[in-house]
Amino acid sequence: MSIDTKKVTAIITRIAEVIEENKDYLSELDQAIGDGDHGFNMARGFSSVTEKLKAEPPVTIGEAFKSTAMALISNVGGAAGPLYGTFFLKMGISVGGKKEIDLESFVPAFKDGILGIQARGKAELGEKTMLDVLIPVSLFLETEAAAGKDGKSAFVSAVKHAEECMQNTKDIIATKGRASYLGERSRGHIDPGAASSYLIIKTVAEAL
Repeated sequence: MSIDTKKVTAIITRIAEVIEENKDYLSELDQAIGDGDHGFNMARGFSSVTEKLKAEPPVTIGEAFKSTAMALISNVGGAAGPLYGTFFLKMGISVGGKKEIDLESFVPAFKDGILGIQARGKAELGEKTMLDVLIPVSLFLETEAAAGKDGKSAFVSAVKHAEECMQNTKDIIATKGRASYLGERSRGHIDPGAASSYLIIKTVAEAL
């Protein structure tokens, strides 16, 4: 199964809608261990993504990811904008001029996006960040691709895994970002970045 630029653009637009629908929830999570504005910042950023994609419809998948990246970097406050922006930018560079993409070609792009987050945020797995969802999902999709699974079935299977990883951030003591100031008190709370990453994975699966 492969999807074209039009479908990728539609999925990104749907992600924007889901983030808007969940902005209060995401900000509530952030109120417990951060600045309390993750959901509102993400919603504002993805609203600008939608506007940009409508104003300048991308021809290639790389253009779709890069436009998303620039809009997020310019409009999302806090750490989320640069981190998610870098994620989409690196994916866009990896995909390049492709107008269709399947799971096999998506997996390395997804990995490049994660490497971009790690380089920018200096974070690793197990530090109560979005990476605690994105890295396990990346590894899962890589395994699925190696087994010859198509993108639809792989992403559907990945959703449960992503949700478990998100829930597991409750047990992690934060060592990165504002939440790290709380130390032991950060335990017991879902990381808002992990939650927004889960919502993105879930939305992709539903769209496929």
